[in-house]
Amino acid sequence: MKVARMQVDGGPPRTVEDWDGELPEGGRLLAPVEPGKVVAIGLNYMDHIRESGVEPPEVPLVFAKFPSSVIGPAEPIRLPQELTQRVDWEVELAVVIGRRARSVGRDEALEHVYGYTVANDVSARDLQFADGQWVRAKSLDTFCPLGPVVVTADEITDPQALRLSTRVNGEVMQDSSTDLMVFDVATLISFCSHSFTLEPGDVLLTGTPWGCGEFMDPQRHLAPGDVVECEIEGIGTLRNPVL
Repeated sequence: MKVARMQVDGGPPRTVEDWDGELPEGGRLLAPVEPGKVVAIGLNYMDHIRESGVEPPEVPLVFAKFPSSVIGPAEPIRLPQELTQRVDWEVELAVVIGRRARSVGRDEALEHVYGYTVANDVSARDLQFADGQWVRAKSLDTFCPLGPVVVTADEITDPQALRLSTRVNGEVMQDSSTDLMVFDVATLISFCSHSFTLEPGDVLLTGTPWGCGEFMDPQRHLAPGDVVECEIEGIGTLRNPVL
């Protein structure tokens, strides 16, 4: 089932189950979930680890993005140019928690998943490397696009078999598969739940593959006028302009 959140003519947000892809007149899609917290995982694809020139983590590398960074499909990613000049894209499979998870085992972890959506873990690389930790660089306003829908877990039988990609102005930047994760979705949920409770509606970002602009030669970064499209097989395409 595809679940969307939308707003019609400036009215209150509403959730639509079994969404067929048609918007009513005056309607616009919102982020498909309003998370209480956004938990993110760094360095979780070997190809991205290699392009970053770092050692693979021995356990999942956990950080947070503030919920205030969440935006929906078609909403603009806004570049605060007084703060950053090196803003990057990161397509990620986002897991939406459906049932409270505290100290769950790996074998039961997926039972706590409501569904999956597409995320773009937008990152201010100059702030990320200057700060020595990642929260500010990853949490600037508009730096967590989500959408276009949540696809319920019953329709995605294997979250480790999904193709994911990023296009910037139509040019393919990232093209990989979730089967290349270092730590799979079940392991991530279990690991996080032993440190803090995952509540219904929380979102877990599972890492990005190779193809980030910061690590290209020459480097590539987002600029006003760009359009970023993050796509995951079976879920859809998350499209955001850059301002």
